Amino acid sequence: MLTKNNFFKNYSISRGKYKKNFKKTKKIFKNFLNEIKNNKIPFLSSYEKNYEYDFYSSTIKKYSKYENIIIIGMGGSILGTKTIYSFFKKKIKKKIFFFDDLDSNLHLEFKKIKDLKKSCFIVVSKSGNTLETITNLDIIFSKSLFNNKLVIITELKDNSLTKLTSKYNVDIIEHKNYIGGRYSVLSEVGMFPAALMNLNISKFKNLKKLISNKKFVSSLLNSVAFIYTYNQLKINNSVILNYDSRLHDLCLWYQQLVGESLGKRGKGIMPIVSTCPKDHHSLLQLYLDGPKDKFFTFLSTEKKILNKIDSVLYAQCQATKNIFTRKKIPFRHFTIKDNDENELGSFFTFFVLETILLAKLLNINPYDQPAVEQVKIETKKFLR
Repeated sequence: MLTKNNFFKNYSISRGKYKKNFKKTKKIFKNFLNEIKNNKIPFLSSYEKNYEYDFYSSTIKKYSKYENIIIIGMGGSILGTKTIYSFFKKKIKKKIFFFDDLDSNLHLEFKKIKDLKKSCFIVVSKSGNTLETITNLDIIFSKSLFNNKLVIITELKDNSLTKLTSKYNVDIIEHKNYIGGRYSVLSEVGMFPAALMNLNISKFKNLKKLISNKKFVSSLLNSVAFIYTYNQLKINNSVILNYDSRLHDLCLWYQQLVGESLGKRGKGIMPIVSTCPKDHHSLLQLYLDGPKDKFFTFLSTEKKILNKIDSVLYAQCQATKNIFTRKKIPFRHFTIKDNDENELGSFFTFFVLETILLAKLLNINPYDQPAVEQVKIETKKFLR
């Protein structure tokens, strides 16, 4: 992950403006480190190895026997887990099914799952009242099917999900109230499913090590300072060019993180996910020759070229970077080096820290989503 390619290149911005913003970023980062040291950002405790989970090894053992895991949630409650599964899919022996949208064909999709008797269920909602999650659960709920095979991850308060525990044999895991959904991937929300996938959940967490790593910090500060400078110049479109299908869900996780954390009070960054090389044949013309209102992040896997597809993907990624360089289009390039928990955990941590630091520079709260709450309230009026 940490290479010279992480730094933005071929930027067409004032060096003086960037240097000024870099100094400002360093100052904010120094204060941020003090906040971490004094536990003023509680959710980041879940990014530490000594974080205490609200589940036991016995719970993991109980549900590890199932061949299928069916997970129901929305947004931050499920995107992190989808990212983990996509990244490690080749070495995970279980089959994981995700229900994270409303679809009239849900019954049909659910029936396609073979051996439901060999399946367990995880339902995730911080509030315990997420409309889409409750709706999907109601549609497929069966007492005989769910009995003693259902885990609910939610806040320990009176809500639609906790009410099930008094009626049925359900295991409940606390979703800490100080951990927002989009920041929850390294908490119980993502780590309990990861444990059932037989992954080493401790290896995902390296916050202290990373923020003391000079290369990591240098890359982080460079990214924050440049993105902030672009933002001041009204260059607010952040395009991810993804050259590895395993990383698609990571892109969607990042999209929610940035969109929901920074899109406030007329400010924000528009995260756009582009699947490559498919989008070479639709959007690349715009990226190369359209309005200069975008900056780019290349995302790929650093792996040996094993076959023709690998060879072509590598050539297309390198060729596109070369053209970006000639046209002086701003970009950075992240490569996944190792197919392990530490590597993916480092990406989660990097983008979370990047987002929080940008919010501090923009003087906005990265932890709430007031506009979304307005839509939820309005929706309830129609359902009365």
